[in-house]
Amino acid sequence: METVAVPVSINDVIELTIDNYGYEGEGIGSYQGFPIHVFGGLKGEKVLVKIVEVNKKHAKAVLSEILTLSSERVQPQCPIYGECTGCQLQHMDYQAQLTMKRQQVIDAVERIANFTNVLVHPTIGMNGMKKPWYYRNMVQYPVGGEAGKTPKIGFYQRDTGQIVTCQECLLQILSVNWITQKIKELSEIYQVTPYDEQTGTGLLRHVMIRMALKSGEVLVILITNGSEFEFGERFAEELIVSFPAIKGVVQNINPNKGRSIFGKDSRVLAGTDSISDEIGGFTYKISARSFFPINSGQAEVLSQKVLEYAALEGNEIVVDAYCGVGTLSLPLAKKAQLVYGIEVCPETIQDAAENAASNRVDNVKLLLGKADEMIAKLLEHDLKFEIAVVDPPKPGCELAVLQKIAAAGVRKIIYVSSNPGTLARDLKRLDELGYQTMEIQPIDMYPQTYQVQCVVRLEKKKEEGYLIG
Repeated sequence: METVAVPVSINDVIELTIDNYGYEGEGIGSYQGFPIHVFGGLKGEKVLVKIVEVNKKHAKAVLSEILTLSSERVQPQCPIYGECTGCQLQHMDYQAQLTMKRQQVIDAVERIANFTNVLVHPTIGMNGMKKPWYYRNMVQYPVGGEAGKTPKIGFYQRDTGQIVTCQECLLQILSVNWITQKIKELSEIYQVTPYDEQTGTGLLRHVMIRMALKSGEVLVILITNGSEFEFGERFAEELIVSFPAIKGVVQNINPNKGRSIFGKDSRVLAGTDSISDEIGGFTYKISARSFFPINSGQAEVLSQKVLEYAALEGNEIVVDAYCGVGTLSLPLAKKAQLVYGIEVCPETIQDAAENAASNRVDNVKLLLGKADEMIAKLLEHDLKFEIAVVDPPKPGCELAVLQKIAAAGVRKIIYVSSNPGTLARDLKRLDELGYQTMEIQPIDMYPQTYQVQCVVRLEKKKEEGYLIG
């Protein structure tokens, strides 16, 4: 591939036309054949931009002036949009967001997997595209600021890594914003010091708030640098008095340097260590470290799509790798003969076990360990299962997991993904392992952001290359 000479330098102001979108929803234009990535640029717009970063492959720029305005441009509703990194698409009409996310999936599958004929359905939006706001049931705020001063609780600032405070995040359920403000007030009253990444000093590192959409219950997790938390119990009790919906305040202790969120140990400062929520008629226990879908409403849409693609008749044995707290295992079990749920996190698998018991689902067997190792053990016991469901984190499935699933000879795979790039990589691997991608359904779990969730149906090929009919 011919290398294009770098035609720009930092602080150059140039004119270009946005003709595509990047992985994070930024506009991309070409200047003398060289890609320029522009946060906030929309396809079709002619813009003036200022170059802020350059490398051998592309440059980054900020908008200076929009010369030709796109009909898909709307006014962002958040006053700190563009400064905060939480959203990337508030400047884009919601229908255009859905169209762009579908195209992101198509582009990834064509570019990485080299598939050109896969059916990618239109993206399913939130509530008929009427309410793409206030949907997040969990927020995880980093904490920063100067020693001896009130901690800044907010989001990382674009390009600087500093904390930018937010009075009301338009993606969070409203009461989560109010609770955050109260935590700031109490931090000032009790002189809670912010954590300093450079020196490793200070107490409060992160604040996590989880809210159950159906029950209204709230769990607050305060991640601290060490176990000593003077007035911690009083802090927690005052928080619950102010917001009775808070059922528990948990202190998680993380003394390790770096930006890892959680430490190994936790203790309850007040109330309980978990809450419960409902998706699709099932009640789920949610503890501090459990994986639970951030958008409960769209999670139900996703679950129904998984069931539709699985097309269970009642006699199947299903493996659900990366099962979390059981949000797919339990609905699958209602339709299947038996479901094996596999999860590597001990706290999460414990929650899944309690969820199966509380929902009176007795045909789910839960396995603690790595997905490839647990599937290998099932195969060692000569277990025959017909369908595999995988819902991995953003890095996608480990190759060993896909190999073990293929070795089991399952006739169908349902792949749930939150990353089009690693999804496309894994679909190519599965194609080489004998599985054809039949259809992909994008679902908008995270409006106003570049992220897109997908549910994929794959079928096993016959030896001669045709699908099993």
